Amino acid sequence: MQEQYHPAEVESAAQSYWEENQSFTVTEDTSREKFYCLAMFPYPSGKLHMGHVRNYTISDVISRFQRMQGKNVLHPMGWDAFGLPAENAAIKNNTAPAKWTYSNVEYMKGQLKQLGFGFDWSRELATCRSDYYRWEQWFFTRLYEKGLVYKKNSAVNWCPEDQTVLANEQVEDGCCWRCGTTVQRRELAQWFIRITAYAEELLKDLNKLPNWPEQVKTMQRNWIGKSRGVEMRFDLAEKLGGHTGFEVYTTRPDTLMGVSYVSLAAEHPIAQSLADADDSIAKFIAECKEQSVAEADMANMEKKGLDTGLKALHPITGEEVPVWIANYVLMDYGSGAVMAVPAHDQRDFEFAHKYSLPIQQVIAPKDGSAIDLTKEAFVDKGVLVNSGEYDGLDFKAAFDSIAQTLKAAKKGKVQTNYRLRDWGVSRQRYWGAPIPMLNLPGGGEIPVPADKLPVLLPEDVVLDGVQSPIKADPEWRKAEYEGRAVERETDTFDTFMESSWYYARYTCPNFADGMLDSDAANYWLPVDQYVGGIEHAILHLLYARFFHKLMRDEGLVECDEPFERLLCQGMVLKDGVKMSKSKGNTVDPAELIAHYGADTVRLFSMFAAPPEQSMEWSDSGVEGANRFLRRLWKTLHGHLKAGTPGSIDIESLNDSQRDLRRKTHETIAKVSDDYGRRQTFNTAIAAVMELMNEVSKLADRASPEGLAVEREALEAAVLMLAPIVPHIAQSLWHALGHSTIPLDAPWPAVDEAALKRTSIEIVVQVNGKVRDKMQASVEAERSDLEAQALSLQNVQRFLEGVTVRKVIVVPNKLVNIVAN
Repeated sequence: MQEQYHPAEVESAAQSYWEENQSFTVTEDTSREKFYCLAMFPYPSGKLHMGHVRNYTISDVISRFQRMQGKNVLHPMGWDAFGLPAENAAIKNNTAPAKWTYSNVEYMKGQLKQLGFGFDWSRELATCRSDYYRWEQWFFTRLYEKGLVYKKNSAVNWCPEDQTVLANEQVEDGCCWRCGTTVQRRELAQWFIRITAYAEELLKDLNKLPNWPEQVKTMQRNWIGKSRGVEMRFDLAEKLGGHTGFEVYTTRPDTLMGVSYVSLAAEHPIAQSLADADDSIAKFIAECKEQSVAEADMANMEKKGLDTGLKALHPITGEEVPVWIANYVLMDYGSGAVMAVPAHDQRDFEFAHKYSLPIQQVIAPKDGSAIDLTKEAFVDKGVLVNSGEYDGLDFKAAFDSIAQTLKAAKKGKVQTNYRLRDWGVSRQRYWGAPIPMLNLPGGGEIPVPADKLPVLLPEDVVLDGVQSPIKADPEWRKAEYEGRAVERETDTFDTFMESSWYYARYTCPNFADGMLDSDAANYWLPVDQYVGGIEHAILHLLYARFFHKLMRDEGLVECDEPFERLLCQGMVLKDGVKMSKSKGNTVDPAELIAHYGADTVRLFSMFAAPPEQSMEWSDSGVEGANRFLRRLWKTLHGHLKAGTPGSIDIESLNDSQRDLRRKTHETIAKVSDDYGRRQTFNTAIAAVMELMNEVSKLADRASPEGLAVEREALEAAVLMLAPIVPHIAQSLWHALGHSTIPLDAPWPAVDEAALKRTSIEIVVQVNGKVRDKMQASVEAERSDLEAQALSLQNVQRFLEGVTVRKVIVVPNKLVNIVAN
């Protein structure tokens, strides 16, 4: 063993060994317990950042630990390769997205290998390859045949710069999150998958996920948004074309008697009919379509509206109320119409104040206290007032009574609604999987037959930054079906489609006869541990759960949920700010590896904070991690030079040797729990560091027994660090005389006998203040402890000139001498 630690040599040797021996290649083995560990796969942007390093180090640590528990571990890696950034980069670099993407994949793959991540590269997949998206296309056609896919015109957020649809979450302050262009609302023909058909199951099955963070489950429950309310009809006082009225859904029917106006969304059919005949209404609607529809933005934006001049009839009183078009009402939610109760809804309150509309209190606090409606709406549930026959009723009684009145009048019914809307999967951009549908000349569409799949995306293209090459290519659009000329769909899939089932394809990435090999999928699934950022808590995770249930119902998988346990790692910060290129505060992992080695980078990223918390970057912390590894190497080198260890004869060990053994096995117990149940890798590292300090303090190299106890401690330390710093651990393990590698060694076991103490440190107090400490036998009598405590020189100093009144003994903990 060399005296000095040379990371580059150590890491090159370990990685060469893993490559030559295919150390991470796994197959199904029903005789062993399986463990499937997965980190969310990266977009091949071209360069790893510290967020990647942290994410994949976490999954690698868990995978290696579980492997050392004797499990058959799958830890795959691939590439979320489609998407707009590749198009933008291709335009900027005058290349094709495919070429840019494949180049980045190779470079990033090399970076991942440099960090020593134990991925099964034989299962590598890239979502932009046809052998992957072929089966996604096939599955979409199956869903279409089942009635779970449909096409309709829908209002969308449109970025005129990027020429694509944006999700509400991708609109920031009314602008595209990528390019900053003002977003427009447009009506486009879109493809949808009926996720709403699974809303109740998606909600209910969150209870099957006890190992998910509660925060994530709460976010999903809120996104699904199950509510019980009343759907009621407001008739128009005068018919408008074919419109005689509209429906409103509310969870607060107790406020119905306080309605002072109703508001329609800009896209509501009645609003559209009015716009056709009135330029001012058309102009206002156009303005509404320019605004952000993200919830956070809508809550804070200025409320704007236009009185249509129409009147609607209150469904109980028959009184006329004005009909407005309001910018804070969306067609996406409910029926695109809301009953406005300004006294008891803050948005309605702000709107009514701006336009001098009536504000009528109909709910009072239960405790009889007064409210001030000049300042804000009173939104709590309470007791009805100013509501005629419903006065005095609480929320539940009012809900039931008003619902019954509406039902009897055939004006309403109780209904369960969901905030969740069907999943729009259409993109207008090029770099994505083509949607496998054929548009018929006379209208309508049919799915591409299975034997004609995949519909290949041409990769050798020139981008102009405006129009998708497949939309601009009439030859690509041409197709034939049963002798008839048809046209291929030119929209491509939302990239959430690819990331919704990649985890399942990893179980059989080379299976050519179907979407999944069910035997392999059912062996590995569900994923036992999923690791990824909290930013994916809603859309990606919800879509993946939905897609999994769709695959289950197709007979491809058996389990109900895709991910058994979820860990959401925190961000990497520098000076309190998230690392990002735009802020210019990034740290290049490649430079760190070149200077310190991959193990130092891995050790620091796991030691700086618990995995679910944000990690503050620290140059001194990286240096400290490197010093620890050098000290570890030096300690092993000194130990090996000291001689040959004997065997451990427990009866012949002296007190310091027993203490070191006890510390070793206490550390094994703690680190095992930290890795497994708690997943707090920072505290596991700290515990091993403490053990190494004890080795330095207590090690006895003068005798074979002392060397044996030190060897036990060092071997345990190397194995416990192996999941985090696998390269140096492998080198040190071999130096200690082992022919295997730590990855294939059993995890160190706790010797319960070693944990038993023969002596213990006792705190000695005088009048409740600590004055000294002493070692005593764990079986010492109270009288012996009293006598030993009273004899301590430092204690006697505090007893001069006073009388000892009593001595309180807490066995194996403290002695408190009370004196005055």
